[in-house]
Amino acid sequence: MIQRIQSIWLLLAAIAAFLTLKLYFYTGNMIEPGMAISKFTAITAQSNTLLLITSVATGLLALISIFLFKDRKLQIKLVGVALVLSLLNLLLFYMQTKKFVPGEGNYGISALVALAIPLLLFFALRGIFRDQKLVKSLDRLR
Repeated sequence: MIQRIQSIWLLLAAIAAFLTLKLYFYTGNMIEPGMAISKFTAITAQSNTLLLITSVATGLLALISIFLFKDRKLQIKLVGVALVLSLLNLLLFYMQTKKFVPGEGNYGISALVALAIPLLLFFALRGIFRDQKLVKSLDRLR
């Protein structure tokens, strides 16, 4: 289980997904609807219900996938869903930044954590495909 490299990639992706719950993606002055004032605020995954759901689902799918090493087909499907959810999560984060006053906000260094999740899931998916290929080649030798 943990001796496979994709397990490490999946664990790192899960940790990064749960870190987005506390780390700031973007900070700046948010435009208040119906008011002329703007207030300083920050975006985390907890700042929006849809962001929260996609972040937690991505982290849970990555954690669950670690323990499905005997059923690689299901593991591939779950990691693929997690990859799509993480890309959706990035899109939602970006859409939230549009609610800020232009030019008065900054992406946080922790936004790199959110950007790393799809990359880590891609590496895990690549490792699972390599395992699948190895098992198929060993079955041909029998």
